[in-house]
Formats: sequence, C-alpha cells, structure tokens
Amino acid sequence: MAKVATCTAPVNIAVIKYWGKRDQKLILPVNASLSATLSQSELKAMTTVAVSKEYESDRIWLNGKEESISNPRLQNCLRQVRALCTDPELATAHVHICSNNSFPTAAGLASSAAGYACLVYCLAKVFNVKGDLSVLARQGSGSACRSMYGGFVRWDVGVHDDGSDSIAVQVAPATHWPEMEILVLVVSDARKEYSSTTGMQASVETSELLKYRAQHVVPARMAEMETAIHNKDFQTFAKLTMQDSNQFHAICLDTYPPITYMNDTSRRIISLITKYNSFQKEIKVAYSYDAGPNAVLFVESKNVPQLLSLIKYYFPPTDDQQYYFHGFTDATSIHDLDGDIISSIELSPSSGALKYIIHTKVGEGPQLVSDSQEALIGSDGLPK
Repeated sequence: MAKVATCTAPVNIAVIKYWGKRDQKLILPVNASLSATLSQSELKAMTTVAVSKEYESDRIWLNGKEESISNPRLQNCLRQVRALCTDPELATAHVHICSNNSFPTAAGLASSAAGYACLVYCLAKVFNVKGDLSVLARQGSGSACRSMYGGFVRWDVGVHDDGSDSIAVQVAPATHWPEMEILVLVVSDARKEYSSTTGMQASVETSELLKYRAQHVVPARMAEMETAIHNKDFQTFAKLTMQDSNQFHAICLDTYPPITYMNDTSRRIISLITKYNSFQKEIKVAYSYDAGPNAVLFVESKNVPQLLSLIKYYFPPTDDQQYYFHGFTDATSIHDLDGDIISSIELSPSSGALKYIIHTKVGEGPQLVSDSQEALIGSDGLPK
C-alpha cells in the first residue's frame, strides 16, 4: 500500500530581485533577495507524492502530462530527500508525483518556485524529513526557497562553498501588513522566449551592471527594504520595489545579446503607474516585473478601488472577456474616473491588452492537504 501526501505551495514575487548564480550546481545566488509570498487562494501549486515498493520506477506528471523524471534538478531533490530519510525501506521505494499549477507555467509568474517548494515540502512529509527545507527547495529552483515561508522572506546569499548558509528566512509573517494587497496583471500566459536559467547565465557572463549591482547596490537596498517592511512604510517599500524591478530589466538589456522580457503593454503599465503616482503627488502603487511581461502591483487596501477603476479605464476588457477579474475584487467598488485624472495622465485606453487581473494579498507558506479525496493520485498509483 502506498504512503501518500498532498500539499500546496505559493508563488512568491521578489521585490529585491534574484538574478544570477555564482554556483550552477548548488544554485547559489550572486546576491541576496527578498520577496512577498502570495496568497494561495488564487495562485498555487498542488502536488501529490505517493511512495510504494510496488511501483516499478519513479514517475512524474505535470498538469496532466507525464514528463521525464530525469530532470537533473528534480533528481537532485529526490536524492537529497531520500538521503535524509531515516527509514531504509521507505528511502529505497519508488515515487509517483503528480503536480498541477493554478496559473500559467513558464510565463514569468514564478511557477517553478511554487512547483519545487511544493514538491520538496510534499517529499519531506512522505519521507519524514525534518529541519530547514529551504536548502533543498533552492536546489530545485533558486527562488523556491523563498516559497517555503509565508509573509515576507529573505534569501541570504551565504558565504560557504557548500551553500549551507544560503537559506531562506522569514522577515515578517503574512499577518504583519494586512493593508498590503496585490494585483497581478496578466499580459501574456504564453511560455516565455528565454528561460530564467538561460537568461541568468548569459547575464552573469556578460553584464557588468550585474556585478556592480551585486556588490554595491543590493546589500544596502536589502537593509532598507527590511526596515520598510517592519515599519510598514509603503512609500519606501514602493520606491525600492520599482527601482529594483527597473534595475533587473536594465541588467537584461545590458546582457549580450540583450534579453527582453517586457513588451509594449508592460511598458504602458509602467507609464500609467508613473503618471498616476505623479498626479497623486505620492506613491500610491508600485509595479514589479519578474522574467516575463506580467505586472505585479503592490497597493494598500484604501487605494485598491481607484486603482481597479484606473486599470479598467486604460486597459478595458473586450466583450468576450467575461472573467476579467479574479480574486476578491468587489465589482461595485469600480467607478468612473475623475476627469482631472484622465486629463493629467494623457494615455489612450488599450482594449484587450490584458488577459485578466488577479486580486490577491500576502499569504502563508506551504500547506498539507488533510482531505485524502483531494489527492491527485488514485489508489492505482496514476493521476485521477
């Protein structure tokens, strides 16, 4: 009989970006980073791991399709979890893994972070592995280590060659800043042209800006960001978030040949947010972009209704976009914009430029699913 565990894990969005590895095998970063873990109500990975002596081999299914189990990072996670298992019989049994994402994979929405965090958390439950799991998750996908905790999470760069001190640490819990809300503006859910792994390596090899940033910018910026989070200082948090996003994409352009993750719609969103903040004479909204065209907006609760109204006016849905808003948005809070805002922003609306909008907040880390009926693998060891 198989031993089974089902878990979920969240997406995290870095506000101080991780870009570049100093060790490819151990996935050690060239700089520290800091992220916000998003609520699993809208964005999460879900994984079931079943372990049985009756299985003939290790197998994995991702979003309904069987994939190769030979992926080096996946194998590394399996090997290390088994090595830490204290039950020899359990450690030598084969595993069947089934994982689904509730959001587009490889579209720049941190799917690998959620996926590997979920996998490691689930494997640890099945193999009875205890301790800090962020080191294991990091070796699947670097930013996955930050998805092992809720709230705001720091990934230390570390100094040891074996990577033992390059771990994730919770800076503040999910409950710390309840006024903080997040809008994810999905510009494209297509697979990105350059994978993060490929892009990072090219930047490490060719970008002088990356080296300068790691040595001279990030250390001070990390300290300032932690202080802003502890003090719930939105102005500082927002400014640093946008500056760091801009610098990350500047590094991509400084890479040779250059890498471009944003598109025209991405840049229009930046223009809109910049003009809106200027009109308000203070920062009301912060944007951040990872390795993709989709925008993540940070905003305090009191400013959400006007921001939603702003987005709907300048990026209106087409008639066939029935499910434009996802999450806990109250449609009645969306209202007509004041004429002064429209005349000040001077940006023409772009209908259909956004696929949909996800309204969410800061959330908790990985969770064990207690209801066995929700398992993704049936009693036959295959996906349901």
